[in-house]
Amino acid sequence: MKRTFSERLALLSDAAKYDASCASSGSDRRGSTKEAGLGSTERSGICHSWTPDGRCVSLLKILMTNFCIYDCAYCINRVSSGVERARFSVEEIVWLTMEFYRRNYIEGLFLSSGIIRSSDYTMEELVRVAKVLRLDRGFRGYIHLKAIPDASPDLLAEAGLYADRLSINVEMPTETGLTQYAPEKNAVGIRSAMGHIRKKMEATKENTLAGRRPPRFAPGGQSTQMIVGADAATDQDILSSSSALYSDYRLKRVYYSAFSPIPHASQALPIQKPPLLREHRLYQADWLFRFYGFQFQEITESRPDGMLDLEVDPKLSWALDNRATFPVDINQAPHELLLRVPGLGPRSVKILLATRRHKTIRLDDLERLRVSLRKIRPFITTPDWRPVKLIDRLNLKSLFAPPPQQLSLL
Repeated sequence: MKRTFSERLALLSDAAKYDASCASSGSDRRGSTKEAGLGSTERSGICHSWTPDGRCVSLLKILMTNFCIYDCAYCINRVSSGVERARFSVEEIVWLTMEFYRRNYIEGLFLSSGIIRSSDYTMEELVRVAKVLRLDRGFRGYIHLKAIPDASPDLLAEAGLYADRLSINVEMPTETGLTQYAPEKNAVGIRSAMGHIRKKMEATKENTLAGRRPPRFAPGGQSTQMIVGADAATDQDILSSSSALYSDYRLKRVYYSAFSPIPHASQALPIQKPPLLREHRLYQADWLFRFYGFQFQEITESRPDGMLDLEVDPKLSWALDNRATFPVDINQAPHELLLRVPGLGPRSVKILLATRRHKTIRLDDLERLRVSLRKIRPFITTPDWRPVKLIDRLNLKSLFAPPPQQLSLL
C-alpha cells in the first residue's frame, strides 16, 4: 500500500522521537489535537535544540527511513520488528525542510535514518540532503546530521562541511552491552569514526600553508547518545564511559536516554523501564562535570552499588558524603569550593565573588540572590549565620529528601 506524504511524515517523525538529542519532539501543546491546527507540533516532529551561540531553535526532526538492515534488540526499527515502514527521498526531505522553513515553523533540520543497503549508501543519501539544502537551495538554517559510524571517512568529512553538528550514537554504555544487544555494531568502529570527526574539526582551526583558514567543519561539534537501563551497566559505568568520551573526542554533549520497552522485544531486555528520575540524575551529574569542576569518579565513589542517589541530586549527595569539607565561609572560600556548595550555581557564585569585593555577604544577601536558603544553610557560614551542629546531624539528608508517598495499587 502506497502511503500519502502526510502518513509518511507522521511515521518518520514519530520514529525519530527515540533519539534524545532533541527531547521535545511531538510535544503536546495546549489545544493541540491529532488534526492539523495552528501551533500544533503533534504531527510534524518539531523539536528544540541549542545552537553553538546559545540560541534555542525549532528543528524538523525526522528519519529518512525507518527501514533498517540491523537487528539491534533495543531498537523499535530493527529489521525483525513488525512496525510500519516508510521512506522519504532526498528531494522530499529538501522540499519539506524548505517549506517548513518558509512558513517559519522551523529554523533547522535534525536528520537521522535507519541503515538501508549499506552504511555508505545511507550516509551518502544523508549528505546529499544537506548538500542540496546548502548549495542548491541556499539554506542557512541549522542542520544536525546523524552520522553512520561504518561509513567511509570521506563521507563523514563531506557531511561536516554542510552540517552544523554531527553525532554518532555509542548506543550502550559498555562494549559488553553493545555486543549483547547489537552484535552487528562495533564499539571500536564507532569510536574510530568519532576520532576522525574530532581530527577534522581540529584541522579546520589551523591555517593552511597559504595562510587561509580551511572550510568550516561541523562548527557545533559532535555529540552522542547512550541508552540507560537496558543492560546491567551501573551509573558509575555510564559516567565512566561519558568521561572517556568527553576527554577523548571533545564532545559537546552526551545524551542519556532511558530505555523504553518496545513491542515484541527480546527476552534479554528488561520488562520494565528504569525510573525516569535516573536519567535526570545522570544529566545532573553530567552538568557537574561540565560546569562545576567535578570529576565523574567523585560523584559515585561513595556509592557502594555504583548508582546515583534518586532521593537527592548528585551535588547534594556528594556534600552529604563529604561533610568534612563543610561548612565553608561564604566570604573566604575560593571559586572552586563555592561551586560545590549545594544551592549555589555558576551564576550565583560569579555574583558572590564580585559582591564580596565591596561588602561582607550576609544571609539576607543570599536570599536576595534567590538562593535556596533551606539547601545552603547547613554548608556555609556568614557573619550572621553558623550551622552549629546542623552539619553533623545524622538525619541531615531527611531535611532535603522528598516526603514518602503512598504507592498506588493500580
